[in-house]
Amino acid sequence: MIVYTLVHLSFAFNFQDSVADIVWALVWILQHKSEAVLSIAANVVVKLIRIIPNSILQPYSLYLVHPLASLLSSCRMEVSIACATALNIILSNLSATREKSVWEILSETKTVFLIVSGIREFSGGPMSTEYFQEMASLLSTILQKWSASRFSVWNDTKLMEVLEAMHENPDVSIKVALLKLYSGIALCGNGAMKLLQNGEALLQMMVLCMGGSRHLSVQMEAFRLAQRLATNKQGCLKMLSLCCEPIVKAIIDGMTGWTLSSGKIANDEMSLLVEACRLALIIRWDGEHHDYFWKKGIDKVLLDLLLEKFQNGQSVHLLTLEEQMSEAQEVLNADVLLVLRPYMWDILGWLAMYCREDFNPNIHSHELLIDMLIRCACLTFTDSVRKGWQICQSDLSETFRSESASRAVLMMIYSPCKYIASKARSMLSEILKPTGKEYLKHSLRVLNFTLTRDNFGIPDMLQTGINLVALTCCACLPWYRSYIVKSEGVKTLLAFIKWCLSNDVHIGRLSFAPHLHNIFSQRLCCWVCKEDWEGNDILLLYGLWGLAELLHYGSISKNVDIFSGQVEYTEAQFVRMLQEICSDNSALGLKWNAAYILSYFGFYGFPCKLGRRIGKALDENEFADTRIILAKGESMSVHGVVLAIRCPSLLPPEELSHDEKASDGSSYLHTFKKDIRLSSHVDNQALSKLLEFVYLGYLHASDEHVKKLKILAKHCSLQPLSTMLGRRRPKWGTLFPIYDLTPALAPTGHHFSDIILKPKETESICWKCRTCSLSLPHMHAHKVVLSSSCDYLRALFQSGMRESRSQTIEVPVSWEAMIKLVNWFYTDELSKPPSGCLWDNMDDEEKLHQLQQYLELCWLAEFWFLEDVQDISYKVIVSCLDSARQLSIKIIKIASELSLWKLAEVAANYLAPFYRQLCHTGDLEALNEELVDMIRDASVRLSQEG
Repeated sequence: MIVYTLVHLSFAFNFQDSVADIVWALVWILQHKSEAVLSIAANVVVKLIRIIPNSILQPYSLYLVHPLASLLSSCRMEVSIACATALNIILSNLSATREKSVWEILSETKTVFLIVSGIREFSGGPMSTEYFQEMASLLSTILQKWSASRFSVWNDTKLMEVLEAMHENPDVSIKVALLKLYSGIALCGNGAMKLLQNGEALLQMMVLCMGGSRHLSVQMEAFRLAQRLATNKQGCLKMLSLCCEPIVKAIIDGMTGWTLSSGKIANDEMSLLVEACRLALIIRWDGEHHDYFWKKGIDKVLLDLLLEKFQNGQSVHLLTLEEQMSEAQEVLNADVLLVLRPYMWDILGWLAMYCREDFNPNIHSHELLIDMLIRCACLTFTDSVRKGWQICQSDLSETFRSESASRAVLMMIYSPCKYIASKARSMLSEILKPTGKEYLKHSLRVLNFTLTRDNFGIPDMLQTGINLVALTCCACLPWYRSYIVKSEGVKTLLAFIKWCLSNDVHIGRLSFAPHLHNIFSQRLCCWVCKEDWEGNDILLLYGLWGLAELLHYGSISKNVDIFSGQVEYTEAQFVRMLQEICSDNSALGLKWNAAYILSYFGFYGFPCKLGRRIGKALDENEFADTRIILAKGESMSVHGVVLAIRCPSLLPPEELSHDEKASDGSSYLHTFKKDIRLSSHVDNQALSKLLEFVYLGYLHASDEHVKKLKILAKHCSLQPLSTMLGRRRPKWGTLFPIYDLTPALAPTGHHFSDIILKPKETESICWKCRTCSLSLPHMHAHKVVLSSSCDYLRALFQSGMRESRSQTIEVPVSWEAMIKLVNWFYTDELSKPPSGCLWDNMDDEEKLHQLQQYLELCWLAEFWFLEDVQDISYKVIVSCLDSARQLSIKIIKIASELSLWKLAEVAANYLAPFYRQLCHTGDLEALNEELVDMIRDASVRLSQEG
């Protein structure tokens, strides 16, 4: 009867009305797991899914997921293979609205565990190739769609060993499945770094698969895997450190292995070209791979893609400039390879931005190639500005391409390479000659109009960005720079910067660059991109950049007050705004441009919160242990620990005296008093300003002091300060100097220690100090650092009471919490608990242990008046509770014991939906009546709010 039913079903595939009956019949057969027909039924499911359109089958396919997943571990391999194939097709075509429901089924049936177990037991038998291919393909689909599945895969050591053993398998289907599986793992940042930890074998296999002799599908998956591993700078540089030149060669080969037939490229070649160009964007980070790209002729590759006539060896070196312009414009107007142009412009821009100052184009290429690339970019850029508001919605794709070209021109104009920068400027000037003034008028009108608008869509943002780039490019061309200033362009930029900050306008370049998106970009997890120079404020970055360049080239006379007539936005307010940008979590590019602009207002350096706190001690003798004596007998009292970390050149390299123990032998205190005599060449005012930088992180000086400061900063090896004093624009991608005093916590800093911090009793920690004989966990700290950041400790040290004379302070928190607190004192950063999949896969006990530390800090911060620590700790606890609500019972109990009622209220709100359930299970019995009432009240409020 069952066999008859299956045969009947196989003939009924074309009847749409029968789909529901067919599905239910198959579900029934699969659930009963009759060995006689399981194999037939599983294969019928595969045929059903492949024949019936997904739009018809989608409403019913969900019911097949559970039985198919349950049979993945079948002892009959043909059943497992058929179920894996069918399930993979269903999941690949799954709509986003059904993903949550399907994941619940996959979790219930332990699908990932079953697949991983099956692959781990992979024996290489006669049917094993097909089995591995289908299982690996299904697992990669799951990894791509559900981030929660990734940890258990990349954290399985045995599985990783099995996968590595498969590297040498020559089968194309195996290679594709293997590369897809690695790509799924690499969607998780933690998983990618695990792959790269000992990744020589993996990367060697990946690079070989990129080769032109490989099957196209293998090449495509290899390029995609490399893109996943290079999602952020850390992963990219780790990958390149293991196989830099082979990866660059593979990219160049992928970008050149194409042929043009009747003005078109075959679809498969175009797909490979796109993947190669996407991987070539690793050039957005500095490194030795840039040299390899130049050696492999990246300029010729780009020109061949841009101007296909270069493929035929056609030369333009005999043409006049006007003829060359016409030649370039003609090819740019063609519609060949338009999809690749945004990638080409981006690659060209990054090549220019990271190019060396003395780069000679004739070493690795011919200057004709670079000149032609620059000319084409400038033509595309000026066309985009000329069209301006004429761009309609149907032309949006062209505008996106124009944005990439505009950005490339900006990067070439401000390239550190003298050749590229000079060529770009001269060509842009030549192209702008007929209508440059009109371009600038239009750009200023666009920006001024933007300031009056409330609604601001992506097309408007895009045009605003292009016009900001236009102003910034023209700011380095003398005639246009003067026109910008005369047209009050500086005030327009100031107003635009204020508008961005006041309206909280945040938009990243990804919004302007759809070519940087792919189907996996929204599926990433656990990746951290702190080193992003642009961040999510690209318009603000362009505005600051343009203003910085106008200031740099001296277009604004000192006699002209750029803030005149502005009541709401004074110079002092502008300076404070720039200092805030330097101090907060803004992107590195914003910080550098803000610091650079500040130098034109007499502020040199890098403002930060910790510097402002430590700066309080600059003019105080409290806790000072070192005296600087100048030749004329003038002296300054300073703190040795600050000098030792921030400016060690001021301390002579003398041998430090031996350790000393306190009279009771229980703790260590070193009395370090030293006089430092400086030569007669050191100016008192210059030294005072230098110390201002050492303590505060920045200084305020007039032009007359800058010359002496430059000399002193150079002798003291303060390179970042020298850069600011010389008003040299920092290289793109340069890290922003961090105010970090943590080296003072190392043994070398113990020589300056005048206080010891001890946590609550910790018996489980084995302890041995290299500095003193104290046998319990402790930290050697410095009163000047602690008192600068904590008014409570400052008052304690100055109180004259017994505690103020003690060499030891007991900090009433655990050892782990105290470490976090001390690091905050010395860095202004409070370390966060593990996040992403690392947090999600912790057990409740470990999660509670992590949160306990922040609860302690929240309590101590209230007692010690540390508002920043309390605020950060509170946010960490709330954020973690949001993903671990099951801890709320324990958190509310601990919070009440510490009188942290605000946190107790948060926990009560998380418990409110489950109040009645908790009453029935007895979980509330561990709480006192006050807390139970708090949860009940929260439950009532929740029900009243619906």
